[in-house]
Amino acid sequence: MSTEPHITDSHCHLDFPDFDGRLEEVVDAAAKAGVHRMVTICTKLRNEPTVRAIAEAHAPVFYAAGTHPMSVAAEPMAQVDQLISLAQHPKFVGIGETGLDYHYTAESAEAQKTSLRIHIEAARETGLPLIIHARDADDDMADILTEEHRNGAYACVMHCFSSSEALATAALDLGFYLSMSGITAFPKSQALRDILSNAPLDRVLVETDAPYLAPPPHRGRRNEPAFTAHTARRAAETFGVEYPEFAAQTEANFERLFTKVTAYEGGAG
Repeated sequence: MSTEPHITDSHCHLDFPDFDGRLEEVVDAAAKAGVHRMVTICTKLRNEPTVRAIAEAHAPVFYAAGTHPMSVAAEPMAQVDQLISLAQHPKFVGIGETGLDYHYTAESAEAQKTSLRIHIEAARETGLPLIIHARDADDDMADILTEEHRNGAYACVMHCFSSSEALATAALDLGFYLSMSGITAFPKSQALRDILSNAPLDRVLVETDAPYLAPPPHRGRRNEPAFTAHTARRAAETFGVEYPEFAAQTEANFERLFTKVTAYEGGAG
C-alpha cells in the first residue's frame, strides 16, 4: 500500500487506445503514486458501454459520460432522458464532458450550445456535477452557465481549466470548481498559475486528462493517472501549502462535488 497522500484523478480517458491491454498496470501504478481513485470520461455516448465496463472491472475507477463539444456535429444529439437513464448506474458520477470548443470546431457552435444546455438540464435533474470543456469560447460559456444557473442551480467543474481570469471568476461566482491539469505544471504556464492561485483552495481539483497533457517530468509522453501526483505537487507550490495539506484539501473538494463517489464507497465498505 502506498504511503503517499491520497489524491484523485478527477478526469482521464481510460478507454482510449493508448491504454489498450494496460489497464491493470495503469491502475496499479496510480495506487503506488497515491492516486487511489480516478474518473474516466466517456466523450461519445455510443462508447458508454465500454467505459462503463472499465469502471465495473476496476474498483478505483468511476465514470461519467456525455458528448464532447468537438464531437457534437458527428454524433446524435444527446437527450436529457438518455443521460438520466445512464446516471442510474452506481458508478456513473458526472454528466459530460460537455461544453464549447471554438478553437477546432467553431462551425458547430450553435449545435454545441444546444448540447451544452441539454447536459446542464441532465445535471440539474440528476444532481450530478457537470463536467465542462471550454476552449476559445469564454464569453458564450460564461453567459450560458450563468443564464442556466439562474434557471435552476447545478454543480459543475471546469475541467482542465486553462481559460481567462474572467471565466474563472464567473465560474467561481456560481460556486463551481476549477480543475488543474498538467498544463499548470508547465514552465511557461505562470499566467495560468496566477489565475488559479486566486481561487479558493476549497474549490480546486486535480486531473490528468490522460492520455494527454503529461506534466513534467513526463511531458511529451503518454499521460496516465499516476502522474496526477506531479501536477498536484506543483499545484501545492502554487498555493503555498505543503503537499499533504493540498492533497487532503483536494480530496475533500472532490468528495464534496462528486457525492455519489462517497456514497458508493460508503456502501461498498
